[in-house]
Amino acid sequence: MHLHNTRAQATIDLTGGKLSSLVVDGLELLIIDGEKPTRWGSFPMAPWAGRLPYGKLRFDGNDYEFPLTSPPHANHGVAHLQDWQQVDDRTIATDLADPWPFGGRVTQTFELTDSSFTVTISITNDERSMPALTGWHPWFRRQLDRGEPAQLEVAPGRAYAVDADMIPTGALVAPPPPPWNETFIDLAAAPIIRWPGALDIEITSSFDHWVVFTEPEHALCIEPQSGPPNQINAAPFIVEPGAPLSGNMTFRWTT
Repeated sequence: MHLHNTRAQATIDLTGGKLSSLVVDGLELLIIDGEKPTRWGSFPMAPWAGRLPYGKLRFDGNDYEFPLTSPPHANHGVAHLQDWQQVDDRTIATDLADPWPFGGRVTQTFELTDSSFTVTISITNDERSMPALTGWHPWFRRQLDRGEPAQLEVAPGRAYAVDADMIPTGALVAPPPPPWNETFIDLAAAPIIRWPGALDIEITSSFDHWVVFTEPEHALCIEPQSGPPNQINAAPFIVEPGAPLSGNMTFRWTT
């Protein structure tokens, strides 16, 4: 699916439901290929986000196991591995399928203007209750085709402490120094990526948890989520008939 105007073009891939390309003023902002579906573009994480420890989920007194997509964990849900259907000229959707045992549906709606791109996600289930956690995982290029390398501006208030397997313990601590692979809350302002000599992009979201991944040499990942990794086990949002999990993310650019 393609959205475009005089300044920007966005391509949404129905394989995985990801934003596979975002071009502004002739500049591709995203990593557009990779060795795994989770290494490029901007993909939806649903019905969980981040690491699901050891691929195990416990809900309503029952235990469920999922393939270890990033051993020893199951990462980023299943929606990015499924085929999506185009509903209209701005909307795509997919029914959650095996190995997810609860059913449900994920819908994304996209809006492109000459100064912004917004995606809205909604996880619904009209049949039963289920746990959910969602967000997006964008991969931004550190170096565009013109201008200087990316400079990230982000001011987190607190970070989630993690154990040896990078699973949040529930404790909140002072943010460590970069490079980061951290989950932050209480940001002082919206994150901004600046490519001097090219453009700036501000990232905002209705979600209040942010995974910031700056370890790769070629990319920056600024990931808004509805909660921290493994919240789906620790304190899940419950999707049920009439009660979806919904939110949005916006990229807003200036030169």
